[in-house]
Amino acid sequence: MVSTSPDASGAVPAADGAAAPFGAVRLTPLTAADPIPGGFPTVGVIGGGQLARMMQPPAVALGVRLRVLAESETGSAALAIHEAPVGDHRDLATVTQFASQCDVLTFEHEHVPGPILEKLIADGVPVRPGPAALGFAQDKLAMRTKLTELGLPCPSWAQVRTWEELQAFAETVPGVVLKTPRGGYDGKGVLVLSESTADTARNWLDRAGPDGLLAEEKVAFTRELAALIARSPSGQAAAWPVVESTQKDGICHEVIAPAPNLTPEQAAEATSVGLRIAGELGVVGVLAVELFQTEDGRILVNELAMRPHNSGHWTIDGAVTSQFEQHLRAVLDLPLGEVRARAPWTVMVNVLGGEYEDLYRSYLHVMAHDPGVKVHMYAKEVRLGRKIGHVTVCGDDLDDCLERARHAAAFIRGDIDE
Repeated sequence: MVSTSPDASGAVPAADGAAAPFGAVRLTPLTAADPIPGGFPTVGVIGGGQLARMMQPPAVALGVRLRVLAESETGSAALAIHEAPVGDHRDLATVTQFASQCDVLTFEHEHVPGPILEKLIADGVPVRPGPAALGFAQDKLAMRTKLTELGLPCPSWAQVRTWEELQAFAETVPGVVLKTPRGGYDGKGVLVLSESTADTARNWLDRAGPDGLLAEEKVAFTRELAALIARSPSGQAAAWPVVESTQKDGICHEVIAPAPNLTPEQAAEATSVGLRIAGELGVVGVLAVELFQTEDGRILVNELAMRPHNSGHWTIDGAVTSQFEQHLRAVLDLPLGEVRARAPWTVMVNVLGGEYEDLYRSYLHVMAHDPGVKVHMYAKEVRLGRKIGHVTVCGDDLDDCLERARHAAAFIRGDIDE
């Protein structure tokens, strides 16, 4: 765990080394909603998926009202949060109306257009993270350019607009991964270049806008890691233990906290990279830095997410302060919470949709079979490969935690029946 904390005067070190008191970036009362007793604020979240849903329990504990701009009235968050108007996050009037009843605006996805956020800021709405930071999570070309300028470790990469430029880059690296600069997640918008995918790559290039595509070296990594950071407007920052993540079909499948067999030096390097990115980009809230670890021990930045992230779900049960509580603390400029792990090991396994839809019956069995398993379901319609929940197991024995978490997720999904 790494944290920058207030000194005796109540000040915290800012990203540039200066000190700023907590609450230096004050909330301007904007809300037209009924006031909360005690003067507690309203946080608006753009996006109605499970990440917004999982902010509700800590919001209740903190005494904070949560409002969500949801995609539908049956969305995961809308089914758990009372104030969940349905609207399009790409429509200025809709977002402006939503923000008018919130004291601070944050996100559970990075897809709100930058010009809308700029207009909100011009109107005095606190937007956290702001569009200047969020742009680096929205645009992979901008991210790679900035991280390279900062001298941070990245795979080899190039901006390509034509087949000839792509071929020229491919001659310099052992393999190529092609990415759409905007909109891709959970394996979408990612293509490994090969003879069988060449026609698809040509089609992507033909349909790409003037910025083209991002071509990256296909890294021969040994495993994927993630550094999870939280940062407040006052500059306080905290980092949870670095974790190992495993992907299945481009979707996060398992997370182990802390990452096994990671040396203290490697953990410090990964954490340092995350903290530097958060400070240099001016991130406010939770930042997930997805990383590759190579055979020779190098750690390379893969992706950024400026919101709570799948790699941090383990913190709900496995850390003193969850990523969801910490995100709310950060965007409200409250002192950040302790991020220490509660147990030597925590394993999180996602429950992905399968053929079986009677999830209530299967999770009852899991609870009876192993009362130590924590089950989190998202109230989402079951679709093949869709994230519909996750399970967490904490303990002293990693192999035991892995076996129990995997068994629970497989049983809920319907892959096993005993």
